[in-house]
Amino acid sequence: MINIVKIGGNVVDDPAALSGFLDDFARLKGDKILVHGGGKEASRLSRAMGMTPQMIDGRRVTDAATLDVVTMVYAGLINKRIVAGLQARGCNAIGLTGADGNAVPAVRRSPKPVDYGFVGDINPNDINSSLILRLFDSGMSPVFCAICHDSCGSLLNCNADSVAAALARGLSIYEEIRLTYCFERPGVMLDINDESSVIPLVTAESFARLREEGVVAEGMIPKLQNALQSASAGVDEVRICAASALLGDGGTIIRRQ
Repeated sequence: MINIVKIGGNVVDDPAALSGFLDDFARLKGDKILVHGGGKEASRLSRAMGMTPQMIDGRRVTDAATLDVVTMVYAGLINKRIVAGLQARGCNAIGLTGADGNAVPAVRRSPKPVDYGFVGDINPNDINSSLILRLFDSGMSPVFCAICHDSCGSLLNCNADSVAAALARGLSIYEEIRLTYCFERPGVMLDINDESSVIPLVTAESFARLREEGVVAEGMIPKLQNALQSASAGVDEVRICAASALLGDGGTIIRRQ
């Protein structure tokens, strides 16, 4: 089995939470991939530079200046901080963007109906699975940020949830896949203020209802969309849970359909 774990920006920004998560990720047995976000840190730096971050449906609008910022933050500061932390824990991690080794090519999203700028969409069939499998054979654990490329020389900002989902789907033809989205909350909750209200199972039908009712909103929308698409395209299990629960049970499950 291949474990693919995506860690959210709220945990990345919290040194204590990140340290505990890296302890647990390093303990995961077998082949594994870590995909990380870092949007909060990118937004913080953008504001410090006099820029106003713009989000639409939980996705960042990326103009040329914003692309420079997110590349510096995601591919540089955060990625190498995580890789160094894993090396200190005995996990032989290698930090990558989608451009490295042509690992994750993307296509710039159409400006219609919404122009997101330098934002990419990924076809799971284009994942360079052979490269990733060779890294596994070498005893390495890839750590991907959400910066990809268009194969024509331009970098693209991709949603980190989408990167994790594309990797899961692209590799699912080779091995059983468990995709885990870790963030600061215990799962998808009926009441955001009540951590005991975790929804244990989400299906396509219940997602549509939860979105219509406003229970699922903002950044949780693309997260669940990616989870459902992955489960319908060969990924055995998708789990949304607290970063502190990576090695335990609980959270919200989306199963292969």
